[in-house]
Amino acid sequence: MAPGDGTEESRAATTAEKRDRVFLVVVDDSPERAVALKYACLRARKGGGRVALLRVIEPVGLVEWAGVGVMMQEERRDEAEKLLSGLAAQVTEITGSMPILIIREGEARDALLGLVEEDPRISILVLASATGGGGPGPLISALTGRYASKLTVPMTIVPGAMDDRELERVT
Repeated sequence: MAPGDGTEESRAATTAEKRDRVFLVVVDDSPERAVALKYACLRARKGGGRVALLRVIEPVGLVEWAGVGVMMQEERRDEAEKLLSGLAAQVTEITGSMPILIIREGEARDALLGLVEEDPRISILVLASATGGGGPGPLISALTGRYASKLTVPMTIVPGAMDDRELERVT
């Protein structure tokens, strides 16, 4: 093939496209979060792309003194930053690249939908289902039910009970 026929440019565009693919993981306090995170990391490492971590902190309710509310909110943000920093080290170890770290305030579902709408880099949402008998979890229930039409990217739901060997096998 002659130079300039588009083959090399096409390959470069495909590589750039894979690099631009972002796997978003919601960092909540569930034990299944680790499964979703590992799955997203393996997909990013094997198929190209990056991982983004979203931590949503609830706003402080009404408090008697404004200064106390500000201090409580700062503490929540500090905790979120520490958590994301620790998870970022895990992501970097698995994928070889630093994840995108995002902290939002509000209701998890609304913050997630707002982020996906605002950030065109996000390509895939990765969530893990709850392992107990109480259903898949509130976020998955909302996004596969009433709010399904508001989600504008594909969502991968990973069984929350998968172990590392099974995750390696399916990614």
